Amino acid sequence: MKPIQVGLLGIGTVGSGTFKVLQRNQEEIKRRAGRGIEITMVADLDVARARAAVGEGVQVVNDARAVIANPAIDIVIELIGGYGIARELVLEAIAAGKHVVTANKALLAVHGTEIFAAAHAKGVMVAFEAAVAGGIPIIKALREGLTANSIQWIAGIINGTTNFILSEMRDKGLDFATVLKEAQRLGYAEADPTFDIEGVDAAHKVTLMSAIAFGIPVQFDRAHVEGITKLAAQDIKYAEQLGYRIKLLGVTKRKAQGIELRVHPSLVPAKRLLANVEGAMNAVVVNGDAVGTTLYYGKGAGSEPTASAVIADLVDITRLHTADAAHRVPHLAFHPDAMSDLQVLPMSEVVTSYYLRMRVADEAGVLAQVTGLLATAGISIDAVLQREADEVGGEGSTQTDLIILTHDTREGTLDDALVQLQALPTVLAPIVRIRKEELS
Repeated sequence: MKPIQVGLLGIGTVGSGTFKVLQRNQEEIKRRAGRGIEITMVADLDVARARAAVGEGVQVVNDARAVIANPAIDIVIELIGGYGIARELVLEAIAAGKHVVTANKALLAVHGTEIFAAAHAKGVMVAFEAAVAGGIPIIKALREGLTANSIQWIAGIINGTTNFILSEMRDKGLDFATVLKEAQRLGYAEADPTFDIEGVDAAHKVTLMSAIAFGIPVQFDRAHVEGITKLAAQDIKYAEQLGYRIKLLGVTKRKAQGIELRVHPSLVPAKRLLANVEGAMNAVVVNGDAVGTTLYYGKGAGSEPTASAVIADLVDITRLHTADAAHRVPHLAFHPDAMSDLQVLPMSEVVTSYYLRMRVADEAGVLAQVTGLLATAGISIDAVLQREADEVGGEGSTQTDLIILTHDTREGTLDDALVQLQALPTVLAPIVRIRKEELS
């Protein structure tokens, strides 16, 4: 059979990796796909760089629309990124009857509903395994491997930059700003790391996983998003003493009243596998009613790990592109006319447990005052840890750190209690609140 012809938009780190891996493993890929897969056309603004990456046998242009307009191209790979021109090009490729493979989680988390609807109407596929957790095949696991299950919850370390920073902070006792500079020097963090360190990248990814797991439209604008910029080294140390590690998690859960969708730093019990994922690695834990808890671990970024996912999508499309569109796996696992109207819960309605750290005056009655106020609010305490004064401010200090672990409570209830606690004259600094995830 004639090889499937692929057009590649953008040949940066992932694009060049995709071209290399496809070339290197072409015979094995052909045996698996049932026919050859060839990148025959590449668009990149830097034509010289593109030409150096692909050699002489591939047509290189500086206009992405020339690839879309080429009638010989069956599949378009979008690796440009961002929300702007990428959205236009993906929609134009779909309108031209091309299948699309993309690693663009930001695009799909924000515009996925529109893009998937357009693809469904046109009878083409949009594949996006590379958009979440790099080389880990988590999208395929959710869409196909776990299809018999009612998914209960997903929790993932899905941003390698922040996991590297948190691992370094814990190992070396350094503050956030120092470790961020080191991460940038080593290439783990971008020059502008905002999307990573503020949790936005992770929120894009967990939004997509939530839609697949629960059959809801992608709703990035409903996600609760917090990053790691305000985490202090002492909280990482105190968490360790309490038997926890702090990780930036993307969490989505099915509840009777709706879906939780949130990204924030979390205390995870040190004995959990997820707590032991270090450096720039990614891991996703999925809990299904039939299968129980499953873990997916691997490289979440990088040229060839992400290329692995891109090429897996190319193979899937090659196998299925002649199939009746009605019998393909739906983009978000559920058929479009069977999507759920379950709402994403506001953060104030989420129920979880908490770590609280209060810098307080080291005087009699303070602990009773704090615990009494929490009791009045109906918030149950699991554990209390008080640091000696010399550990906080040196010998003779009049301040101490009070660390409290709570049992499950509604976030809105805790918010109200924290306002009252913060107003106490014996509470000397802003209260630190970090959520706990037992993952059991």
